[in-house]
Amino acid sequence: MSQNRPIILIADEMHPSLFSMLEQAGFTYQYEPKISRIALLEQISGYDGLIIRSKTAVDAQVLEAASQLRFIGRAGAGLDLIDLETAQRRGIRVFHAGEGNRDAVAEHTVGMLLGLLANIAKGDREVRRGIWDREGNRGYELGSLTVGIVGFGNNGRATARRLSGFGCRVLCYDKYLTHYGGAYAQEAELEQIMEEADVLSLHIPLTPETRLLVDDTFIERFKKPFYLVNIARGEIVSLPALVRGLESGKVRGACLDVLENEKIAKLTPEQQTAFDYLRNSDKVLLTPHVAGWTHESYVRINEVLVNQLKELL
Repeated sequence: MSQNRPIILIADEMHPSLFSMLEQAGFTYQYEPKISRIALLEQISGYDGLIIRSKTAVDAQVLEAASQLRFIGRAGAGLDLIDLETAQRRGIRVFHAGEGNRDAVAEHTVGMLLGLLANIAKGDREVRRGIWDREGNRGYELGSLTVGIVGFGNNGRATARRLSGFGCRVLCYDKYLTHYGGAYAQEAELEQIMEEADVLSLHIPLTPETRLLVDDTFIERFKKPFYLVNIARGEIVSLPALVRGLESGKVRGACLDVLENEKIAKLTPEQQTAFDYLRNSDKVLLTPHVAGWTHESYVRINEVLVNQLKELL
């Protein structure tokens, strides 16, 4: 790899602000947002670096073909598209731009919670149909609730900061951190969150350990009926289990920016049944995996990526 002009393949669609940032920093790049997997496998050996967003899976086969690859940058927070074990074995540095969209994710989380608690979407639909039901849309105040945040990285911390401004009592749990509580959240064990929280907000990556973490058993461990917020990865929550929780009343409502299967035209029969229940429920708010996708975060993510590249080299 050239000390001054590493060659980078950009394999996913990116905000155009990235290109001028890379050029100013002295990087050479090839922009191939529609590159096929076959072409990727054929061409990756010629690049020192790879930048992806949400489309390109960097598995062991890709990494083995990348004979001179030295780094992979992910324009976002999660790293579940990358085979981290193989990358580490090959000595390939992996980094992400989690700082770039943390404010967007935090605002989206609070926005969904406020919308659900105040029945804003439900009330809007009813008024448009000529229904003026004030009592049926009486809401709850966010500041009256205890919120449990699981995962206290960039997104969890930014969310806690905003929730504290509403007067919420915020508990946080992260099994990989120590001494991480502070002004905006009280460090807690998961059992304490299950005992005391009115709201559970997930801010954890998708790993073999967290896949389908929120199942029937997990939900039943909560002492009180609670609201569930998932803006992390859809596969963390079993949607059939969530439906059963909503039906039983153990889950009071759900805010879902992500789904177990986001190809909603290709759901399995079980997934379709769960999705039909969720989309017809007034206790559920759905958005299409856009919590971190603001106009500002697109630019900020690129700034974080390029700064990390500069530090790396």
